[in-house]
Amino acid sequence: MVEKCREVIKTWLKDIGLELKPSKTRLTHTYNGFDFLGFNVRQYQVGENQSKQGFKTLIKPSKKSVKEHKEQLGNIIKRHLAAPQAALISRLKPIIQGWCNYNKSVVSKKTYKGLDDVLWNKLQRWGYRRHPNKSKTWVKKKYWGTKVTEPKKPWDAPKVDNWIFMTKEGTYLPKHSKTEIIRHQKVKGNSSPYNGDLIYWSTRMSNHPEMSKQKVKLLKRQKGKCTHCNLTFRDGDLMEIHHKVPRAQGGNDQINNLELLHLHCHDEKHKMKVKNKCHESSKDSSELDDHPF
Repeated sequence: MVEKCREVIKTWLKDIGLELKPSKTRLTHTYNGFDFLGFNVRQYQVGENQSKQGFKTLIKPSKKSVKEHKEQLGNIIKRHLAAPQAALISRLKPIIQGWCNYNKSVVSKKTYKGLDDVLWNKLQRWGYRRHPNKSKTWVKKKYWGTKVTEPKKPWDAPKVDNWIFMTKEGTYLPKHSKTEIIRHQKVKGNSSPYNGDLIYWSTRMSNHPEMSKQKVKLLKRQKGKCTHCNLTFRDGDLMEIHHKVPRAQGGNDQINNLELLHLHCHDEKHKMKVKNKCHESSKDSSELDDHPF
């Protein structure tokens, strides 16, 4: 059946001048697994008490993706052998955060821990190479610090980590394992952006991986509605952040001075400001004409 589907796809692609790439097309059993978009999808046999089907499907970061990430981190550290610690942190930080955010919805906790161990060894060697005449204790005190993470629940004890790669000013490198695993939530039942359930879809939008943290906060504060037209944002709407008090008039970028608007509402709001300014200036000019002296 699967082979027949492959032949049908080949015929369909041939009509538009395309073909399946042999090196990326293969038939395999789900127990062997396959790689797709940096993930490894595989089914594992388990006991009846763990699953009625007799297997469990796990999606993990692929070995190739993990290997490439390790090599990328290693190459950056090699290129920054003589650079300040802050420069190395600023270069590694976005790469680690981006890779972890991409893989945080799958089974990645064990992978994150292994990557932290590898990165710790690389950074230790980076410090020893810079100070060959200093002791390991001296290097540890210079480049590693302690960070206390407050617990989510008030009755839990704070988590203390004494091995944080950080500067004396407090700039630190986040660990892979500190990334919280958040499972992807399936769309409920027959939900659709066009079935009128606007609250549900505005909530899903606030958790969208491509949505900035600033927009997420504004979405939640405004309960998913545009403050200008008071209509709920839909999936796919173009949104812009508006300053209540313009920066030219002393406004700042704090969350209290911001609001989220539709793109056309943002344009309309600025158009109204321009009209008001023109109206005020026309009033002033008419008064001058009527009373020149």
